[in-house]
Amino acid sequence: MVISNFEDNYRHKGLRRKLVEEIRSKGIRSEAVLKAIDEVPRHWFLDPAFLEFAYQDKPFPIGCDQTISQPYTVAFQTELLDVKPFQKVLEIGTGSGYQACILSKLGARVFSIERQKKLYDRTKDFLQKAGFRGIKIFYGDGYQGLPAYAPFDRILITAAAPEIPTALLEQLKPGGKMVLPLGKPGLQTMTLVVKKEDGSILTEQHGAFVFVPMLPDKANGN
Repeated sequence: MVISNFEDNYRHKGLRRKLVEEIRSKGIRSEAVLKAIDEVPRHWFLDPAFLEFAYQDKPFPIGCDQTISQPYTVAFQTELLDVKPFQKVLEIGTGSGYQACILSKLGARVFSIERQKKLYDRTKDFLQKAGFRGIKIFYGDGYQGLPAYAPFDRILITAAAPEIPTALLEQLKPGGKMVLPLGKPGLQTMTLVVKKEDGSILTEQHGAFVFVPMLPDKANGN
């Protein structure tokens, strides 16, 4: 991520509008989510040399064996999460910060955990310079969540979890929702978890996706 300025010109906005229409054509119906995608300049999250890739509906490498997610996938998870303004949202896997910014545009107070120190440092610096507000980033273990800031109205996991992490379920408010790609490496099922007021759990399956695995502990700080 190497940005000398934060330009967002007519060309960028035109490419973004086309991306939004492509995502809409694939089944995303939430106007709030589509508006957020339209308002967040995705090219800011990539090296300027890769502008041609910024508004393709594809994932793209960002280093540390991580990717900036496919825009459709970001929109799909966000739509399932059903975020309302002023809700507290815990994101597991900050990555480039793009998903966190989409959540912030929806009015959420975002708490995001990144286990890769290099990505954490880079993204924290980027978000401050880009002027995104309402996002707090933590370097830590996503499996542990952020008990000091719990409970959360919504929890979003952006990596493949082999099972629903118990600590995160405990940090989800009664009435809250969690979205995660559930399953082993290779292919996962996008899963919506609803924690009922009595503490019981309901799950819904929403199709097959492929994510990098969710790993425990902090990564090497190099």
